[in-house]
Amino acid sequence: MRRTRALATALTVAALALGMAACGSGAGASSSGTAGAGLGLVQNGTLTVATEGTYRPFDYHENGAGPLVGYDVEVAQAVGKKLGLKVVFKETQFDAIFAGLDAGRFDTIADQISITPQRQTRYLFSQPYTISHGVVVVKEGNTSITSFADLKGKTTAQSLTSSFYQEAKAAGAKVQSVEGWAQAVALLQQGRVDATVNDQLTYLDYVKQHGQSGLAVAATTNDASQSAFVFTKKHQALTTAIDGALKDLAADGTLTRLSQKYFGDDVSK
Repeated sequence: MRRTRALATALTVAALALGMAACGSGAGASSSGTAGAGLGLVQNGTLTVATEGTYRPFDYHENGAGPLVGYDVEVAQAVGKKLGLKVVFKETQFDAIFAGLDAGRFDTIADQISITPQRQTRYLFSQPYTISHGVVVVKEGNTSITSFADLKGKTTAQSLTSSFYQEAKAAGAKVQSVEGWAQAVALLQQGRVDATVNDQLTYLDYVKQHGQSGLAVAATTNDASQSAFVFTKKHQALTTAIDGALKDLAADGTLTRLSQKYFGDDVSK
């Protein structure tokens, strides 16, 4: 059960600022009255968020040239609204996005950043706003595969650089190399492979855009990946404030609504 905060967000942010001042690290934070004071923002009153801007359906430009939209974009905007902050996005190539965070060019990243043990040694994470399992996708009507164990001896289409390639091999599948999801789907629809193992979000986005297209999920992994906002270690107060906003957004149904909008399913829990 998700817990709803008892205090309004504005009071929570103020309490954080007062708490930091009491510890001697937030001089002036409680007297400025500026939204987000004491949170160590790049710019007072503004949450500066890094994102790729090319990662559909999470952050992208509609028709290539329209405004920045997507699931992560709208989640970040909703968080900013809860905290009384203006949200500004800085579009950054992924291979430079963590370096930009380290350099203090933005406050956080919203780009489906997975929580991993390696990253947790260097960064802080909010509570996850996306949870996704791996899925075995088959041609609709294929009843020979109902679990990962059934992949033994079957042919799957996988990108060799994907973690799902390893999962398919571990299950005993014969793997046919593909460049990505689109090619895997084409081979599956043509009956040239038996299955493909991929991310649940990728499958849900495909169904949302194209309809079922004769595909079905035959099995789901027990383990799930979790994606969240990420921060440098010095931004504990900001992490706590955003956690509170995310709890509110879960409680009031906003995260579920945004999930349904972009995926046709609730991927927030």
